[in-house]
Amino acid sequence: MTARILVAGIGNIFLGDDGFGSEVIRNAEIAQDDPNGNSCVRVTDYGISGMHLAYDLLEDWDTLVLVDAVPSRGSPGTLHVFQADHESNSAATGFDGHSMDPAAVFASLRALGGSPPYTVVVGCEAGSVEEGIGLTEPVARAVPRAARAVEEIVAALQSHSAATSRQDPEPCA
Repeated sequence: MTARILVAGIGNIFLGDDGFGSEVIRNAEIAQDDPNGNSCVRVTDYGISGMHLAYDLLEDWDTLVLVDAVPSRGSPGTLHVFQADHESNSAATGFDGHSMDPAAVFASLRALGGSPPYTVVVGCEAGSVEEGIGLTEPVARAVPRAARAVEEIVAALQSHSAATSRQDPEPCA
């Protein structure tokens, strides 16, 4: 079966570097159809619409690729790619730089009767999340690298799915 992948950019574009996820989604070039023309990847800028993301996660997604700003550890613009931990509350650590908290999205999803799919986070250390539109220079420089990382993650997930699926893959949509 072909992998169903949801790529979600999150963040508030009115809070400086918190708009990182939205900017990466605008710059990523991800084919949303498999070679047979089936829609297997959805790329969406959720902004601060956490409930929208929670409802979309009720669909049968194999993987969520979440793109967001993360709190700085002293190196704004540094990218971090990691697997979200849905089994403990530690999954929320390092996410909350805005009103759309991914841990709250996953809690809402569970309250709706769903469960989070395997989740890969592409995060960038924020320099400033003060009011204002536009990314700081180090975070803006990280956008092309993050877009490539997202593209490579999606391609690797699709390649892994194709290698482990049966000969006659089922359509995604």
